[in-house]
Amino acid sequence: MCGISGFLAGGALPAGHHRALDAMTDSLAHRGPDDRGTWVDSEADVGLGHRRLSIIDLSPEGHQPMHSSSQRYVIVFNGEIYNYRQLAAELLPLGAAFRGHSDTEVMLSAIEQWGIEGALHRANGMFAMAIWDRTDRRLHLARDRVGKKPLYYGWAGTTLLFGSELKALIAFPEFNPQVDQGALALFLRHDYVPAPWSILQGVFKLLPGTVLSLERRDAARGANSHSPRRDARHYWDPLQVLGSAVRTPVATGPEAAAAEHLREM
Repeated sequence: MCGISGFLAGGALPAGHHRALDAMTDSLAHRGPDDRGTWVDSEADVGLGHRRLSIIDLSPEGHQPMHSSSQRYVIVFNGEIYNYRQLAAELLPLGAAFRGHSDTEVMLSAIEQWGIEGALHRANGMFAMAIWDRTDRRLHLARDRVGKKPLYYGWAGTTLLFGSELKALIAFPEFNPQVDQGALALFLRHDYVPAPWSILQGVFKLLPGTVLSLERRDAARGANSHSPRRDARHYWDPLQVLGSAVRTPVATGPEAAAAEHLREM
């Protein structure tokens, strides 16, 4: 388990934005006691923070925020890519070179080779990530197919905030947390707050299997918004997958053969 946080300012960055990012990142220290890192691009008005729990690559080469080999992409990543070795084996003949052994570095290389959604389609894992594209000046927030790893986003004035937990957003000095009365009613009805809502007004859970891409002007337009972004794209839809499986079943023939095929898988 790691923790990610950050912001994308729709206007001029507020004074003390480095300290604000530090506060957001350190609020997640319990999620990543092994390392911390922050990165701010003052020209693009974007900041990324990371608290690291070292599991796959214990070396400093796994430090985040991590830059791609071309320096185009910067990522903060929480989770695990189960098939990162297979992806690395695909990428090496295509010219990829890896400094360390982390799944995050492989994911960055996959993004450079196949684009954001192409890499997400190929990735098998549980994750929440934020990727800043320094060429297109666009922030991408993505979450795994079933939402095992959390990711929240919301606004403080014209600044978009995101984090693994609500406390990361609350740590931003200009953020004014208020309970969402509609979300409270949902909680009393269901005993939890269903996605995309959160208990805080104007803060939302990124839906599973989606990627949300935002430019600086999008951050400004989202200010004071009390509705989730409708432009998050599904890179994986369970209903489409189910429909495809029904139309083209993997196993045919006797039930015993299908059961054996499932056991092998």
